[in-house]
Parts: sequence; structure tokens; C-alpha cells
Amino acid sequence: MTRVAFLGLGHMGLPMALNLAKAGHEVIGFDVVPAAIDAARAGGLVVADAGTDAAASADVVITMFPSGRHVIDAYRDGLLAATAPGTLFIDCSTIAVDEARDAHALAEAAGHRSLDAPVSGGVVGAENATLAFMVGGSDEHFEAARPLLEAMGRRVVRCGGAGLGQAAKVCNNMILAVSQIAVAEAFVLGERLGLSHQALFDVASNASGQCWALTTNCPVPGPVPTSPANRDYQPGFAGALMSKDLGLAEQAIDLTGVDARMGLLAREIYKEFADGAGAGQDFSGIITTIRAESRGAASA
Repeated sequence: MTRVAFLGLGHMGLPMALNLAKAGHEVIGFDVVPAAIDAARAGGLVVADAGTDAAASADVVITMFPSGRHVIDAYRDGLLAATAPGTLFIDCSTIAVDEARDAHALAEAAGHRSLDAPVSGGVVGAENATLAFMVGGSDEHFEAARPLLEAMGRRVVRCGGAGLGQAAKVCNNMILAVSQIAVAEAFVLGERLGLSHQALFDVASNASGQCWALTTNCPVPGPVPTSPANRDYQPGFAGALMSKDLGLAEQAIDLTGVDARMGLLAREIYKEFADGAGAGQDFSGIITTIRAESRGAASA
């Protein structure tokens, strides 16, 4: 049994923390949002009065925060000082690569161990303990964290040194955004040509167009009954979060000078989507924007 402080009990963090508790670990949670605290208590999780209180006696501190600034500020504003030397800090937030490296440096300077471990799989993956973890940090620290990560996820991959978990996440989500837009455009094109959703799905899901954005997150209702399209695009993975992640991709593209025109176009499309009604919709709801901005009437 490991004593874990889990800080950040939102839509992703709370089910992750509960899965750790179900696996037999001693988990104490905290969140700055009162509603999140209420939900955690209702779910049976022990909750502390402050993040530093939760971390004080922990072997491992896991953070799931909205941004890199939240992580850096928490580390500097007492979290690192509140814990015993050698505590393992695992940041599961999705943040910029340089921010992840700054967090590693702060933790190590304070005498602690550190990993960046962003996740993929959304709320459903968090609830079902089927997340994928992309981990940056030393092999020794990775092996120490593995049992905890495997209690929350199905796939755990060490991607390299400090910050490279975040690098893998930003690359993966850029692929996902581009492919989700392409799948949506294909379905709208198929509609205009008179092709049924099911026929296009049956072909593409068994041909070279096969991808996660099609076979799991299909943007039209019917072919994949569990996709958000069947529940009016309730997330899932919200458009606002995809826009945020593509902003991190844009930062990385600017930093490295990569000619990533598709990634930058996806960033532009999802930023516009998230600035409007798409912020709280699943990101597959981008198909509604594509339909609305397409010319003419559908083919009979």
C-alpha cells in the first residue's frame, strides 16, 4: 500500500483517485473547487483541508491541474516544502514541455523525485482505469510509479527523460485533432454525395481510412453507439481542452521550427470552435461547424 496525495479532483482526477483507492492504496485528495470536494466525499474519498495537508505524509503526490502555471505555482507555494525528502511527484496535467521540465527541476532541487505523466483516454478512460500514460523522467522513478499508473490505466509508456511525456502527448493530440477534422469532413462530403453514414463507416473502418477518430469517436450517431455523437456531443473530451492542447502544440511548433501546417490549421479550427458553442461539446462536434460552413444543400 502506498500513501498518495491526489490534488485536482475534477472530471479526470476524481475517478483516477478513486481507482487508486480501489486498488488498495491510501489516498487523500484535495481540490480548490468546493463542488469537487463534495463530489469526492460523496464518492467515498478522504479529503484534506489543504493540498499541503494532503501531501504532508504522502509517499507520492499526484497532480492533475488545468495548466502548467498551476503546477509551478503549487510547487513553489509550499507543496514541495510540505513533503518529506524523496517524495515522488507525478504530474498528470497536460502542460507545455518547458513547463514540465521546470517542474522537474523544482522538484529535484527540493530533494524529491519527479515524473511528468499526462494521460489519454478521456473521462471514460479515467472511470474505467483504461487510460494511457505517457511518462517522462528517469527509468528508476518510472518503475517506482508503475504500480500506481497501472492501477489507473491500461497502457503505461516511458517516453524518455524529463518533459518527454508531455512531448508525446502534444504530438499524439495533434494527430488526433487533424484526423478528427478529416473524418468529419469526409462524413459531410459523403452526406452531400448521397452516401449513408453506415456505408461510409463500413468501408472506411475496414480500409485505409481506419483511425480512432472514426472507430471510437465517430462524429455521426449510429455506427459507433458509444461515441459522443449519440448523446448530442456531450464530452468526452471537450473542444476547449482540444483547443488548449493544440495551443501547446503551437508553442512546440514555434519552438522547434517544424513545418506543421496541418497541425497549425487544426489549432485555428479548434480555437474558433472552442471560442463559440464548442467549448463544452465533445471535440467530435466539429462536424456541426463543417456542415454549417459548407455551401449548398445536401444531395438528394
